[in-house]
Amino acid sequence: MVGARTAVSGVRRVVHESWLRSLSLELDPDHPLITLDLGADELRDYREAHPLALALPTIQRLLVQHTLDAGLIVAVGDQAGRLLWVDGDRDLRRKAESMLFVEGADWSERAVGTSAPGTALALDHGVQIQGAEHFARMVHPWSCTAVPVHDPESGSVLGVIDITGGQDAVAPVTLPLLEAAVAAVEAELRISRLDERGRSRPRRRQRVETPARPVLAVLGTDGARLEAGGRTLELSARHAEILTLLAWHPAGLSAEQLAPLVYGRDDAVVTLRAEMVRLRRVLQPVDPSLVPLARPYRLARRLDLDALRCLAFLDRGAHRVALGAYAGPMLPASRAPGIAEVRAEVSARLREAMLTDAAADTLLAYARSDEAAYDAEVWRACLRLLPPRSPRRASVVARLEHIERELAAQPAAT
Repeated sequence: MVGARTAVSGVRRVVHESWLRSLSLELDPDHPLITLDLGADELRDYREAHPLALALPTIQRLLVQHTLDAGLIVAVGDQAGRLLWVDGDRDLRRKAESMLFVEGADWSERAVGTSAPGTALALDHGVQIQGAEHFARMVHPWSCTAVPVHDPESGSVLGVIDITGGQDAVAPVTLPLLEAAVAAVEAELRISRLDERGRSRPRRRQRVETPARPVLAVLGTDGARLEAGGRTLELSARHAEILTLLAWHPAGLSAEQLAPLVYGRDDAVVTLRAEMVRLRRVLQPVDPSLVPLARPYRLARRLDLDALRCLAFLDRGAHRVALGAYAGPMLPASRAPGIAEVRAEVSARLREAMLTDAAADTLLAYARSDEAAYDAEVWRACLRLLPPRSPRRASVVARLEHIERELAAQPAAT
């Protein structure tokens, strides 16, 4: 049992030695020292700069997408045990929040004692910790497997990947599965390093590369930013509206369909055609493949619209990723009827997904956005999701009271 400083019958040596390390740090099994020492902006910047950010697509493909409905969580931590990303089964993530198993939390041995992420980092090899083998009693209902990730060149520890849940998290196949995923991550990092070096020096032989898909960013900005052909172009408000609508309607729109969506009038076809000529002149030197075709107006190649990317994340259940991709309402200053309709649809789908399926921490992040700051229904949903003893409940209640006071102070409609 925890607290015994001599060998305990039936306790694995790796666990007993970790308990002793935990006791030497004067940790209390009933009061772990889990901290959240980075603000939201600081955590975001730190994660973006961390080497493991490059491997997230590999982790998503090999691990996360298989855990969304499997009762498992995948967590990626840094070399110090701080959790950087937590994804997987959404219901389980909500439960895990009660023990602060959330992004930004310190899960090293010095904070929580024996656990798979912290102990794997302490020993520098993969481990499985089951139920009551955890040092902190609040973690006894959980089991986990974790494997460190190493820098492919220096061999130093970059971080750790963990699978947490019930018995499936420590099944015999879980450790080799996770070790294989970590090997793939380390290979991906090695390839990225080689690519970076190759770009930094002249090549004797030119490698044929697939051109990157053009990206149109329209969320949270009045003028769209187009990245294509290795260049970045700031579009005028009108050109942003037209290109956004063509990206949203890949099958194309006739001039008679597009004109009212842009100008709000059926008699604006001639004006639209003149604007299309100007748009073609702007796009031709940047990327000729983006020059709209006619009859109907349409794009010859797919344009990666950030709003559609956000919705795709929602459809996959990656609510935190979707929220991170949502920079704000689409072209907020635009009064074009077609843009207003699409803007409302994107906003409504995001709100509905947050209310229906998001974990508490993700819903709280959404509630604090400008779009939901005065949405009482969203804040009440946060209150329902937060555990009874969560220290964040007080701020949510205070926010709801502020919203009610603001609404009460508004003059009644006549």
